[in-house]
Amino acid sequence: MKLIIASDIHGSALYCRELMEAWKREAADRMLILGDILYHGPRNDLPAEYAPKKVISMLNPLKENLLCVRGNCDTEVDQMVLDFPILADYCFLDLDGQTIFATHGHVYNPQNPPMLKDGDILLNGHTHIPACKRFTTESGAKCTYMNPGSVSIPKEKSQHSYMIVENGVFEWKNMEGKVYHTWKKDTHC
Repeated sequence: MKLIIASDIHGSALYCRELMEAWKREAADRMLILGDILYHGPRNDLPAEYAPKKVISMLNPLKENLLCVRGNCDTEVDQMVLDFPILADYCFLDLDGQTIFATHGHVYNPQNPPMLKDGDILLNGHTHIPACKRFTTESGAKCTYMNPGSVSIPKEKSQHSYMIVENGVFEWKNMEGKVYHTWKKDTHC
């Protein structure tokens, strides 16, 4: 299975369109959205072409192909206009024998990890900063933290970006599809 992973669209029709172009170009089987889909939040400036209704119209037709977790800017009101579930705080994925705990990051993150086992991946957005690093939980589990960055409002001079995972290989890409980082199991970030 090929999965495209994106986070923090924040209602930007411009960058949602670019994400839809990436979806087609990548020919991914499913898309995992790590929250903050429609609303920009009070801490962020308005993203380019802020138009949540346009974002809704782009994502709803893909409902059978979307997996989503709730971001700190996502609410029950958003769920009322989206045709796919967005209110789960996290989901577990098993891809090629690799356990992934996917969440937005405002609750569970490397500083407050969920219950993880050795080798597990903690995947979240929220910071708008791409990341790949090893960390050790309080219980001693050695895990990997990954963040695709933000589709619409990148921070700390990072690129507008998303991730692809296929056959156990994770690739961070800018919106044009250029790979700028790669990770596979049993390698360092």
